[in-house]
Amino acid sequence: MRAHLTARPADLTVRAARKPAVAVDVAGLRKSYGEVQAVRGVSFTVEHGEIFALLGPNGAGKTTTLEILEGFRARDAGQVSVLGADPGDRANGRALREQIGLVLQDIAVEPYLTVRETIARNAGYYPEPRDVDEVIALVDLAGQQRQKVRNLSGGQKRRLDLALGMIGNPSLLFLDEPTTGFDPNARHGAWEIVRNLRDAGTTILLTTHYMDEAQELADRVAVITGGQIVAEGTPSTIGGRDTARTRIRFALPDGCAVAELPPGAVPGDGLVTVQTQEPTKTLHQLTDWALRRGTVLTRLTVDRPSLEDVYLRLTDHGAPASTMDRSTR
Repeated sequence: MRAHLTARPADLTVRAARKPAVAVDVAGLRKSYGEVQAVRGVSFTVEHGEIFALLGPNGAGKTTTLEILEGFRARDAGQVSVLGADPGDRANGRALREQIGLVLQDIAVEPYLTVRETIARNAGYYPEPRDVDEVIALVDLAGQQRQKVRNLSGGQKRRLDLALGMIGNPSLLFLDEPTTGFDPNARHGAWEIVRNLRDAGTTILLTTHYMDEAQELADRVAVITGGQIVAEGTPSTIGGRDTARTRIRFALPDGCAVAELPPGAVPGDGLVTVQTQEPTKTLHQLTDWALRRGTVLTRLTVDRPSLEDVYLRLTDHGAPASTMDRSTR
């Protein structure tokens, strides 16, 4: 799925010179549905040219937040700036839509048009779109460009969604679960496309339930649960990942009684776990213990808590899913 990304046209430098300090600025955002507070004082920023991942379980307020940023839903309170404009101001609607791209979970597409016809039609909605054939190649649909949309597989339709989000040459791209339905090879190919877009200057706001995807793509992440941001940082530092104790695990050796394990070793489910702030020293002590016993430490792993571990901890006590926090698109 590799393809060359052309540089932005020179006449966009005027727009770039006037761009605000940050691409997205959200402060004290609030939205309620009756007595249900879907978003409660959410604040974050997205820098120009970065990939920012907003993570959260269903019903956490993620969809409502994105719909407000995209201009599909009105907010109750707070300040929101998207590319220097208020998405809730209808006077800015058309100008803002020409600068953003959307890859949503469900996009209504005419099933009897071909892939190329669909992308070409959407290109006509923008003043400075990307080349249609370039975008088709970029999302690896060159072999299906004459296929009707209704005949595409689920993964191919998702690639078409990605193409439609990119065709307008957006300054800001919203990606909502972009690799749903992709096989592993297609997912890695899509990740390369997203990285290339970021490297070419596109700012990307990503939502995903795949923690490995957020780990691979995001420059920064924020976790939202119960309508509030509970943590924000880089994938390697959020939730204290960089300072968390290292976890060393290995299979309980045959014939080894629990009392014979080294100090600090805790057995469970056939594995022994040791948590430490000094992994090098602790690992040396464990291997020395194993060598003196003539024991092999099978299934040995050494790691810090993963992004998924941190995410599950942060969202463990989140509010239950609200039936009000649904996409209206």
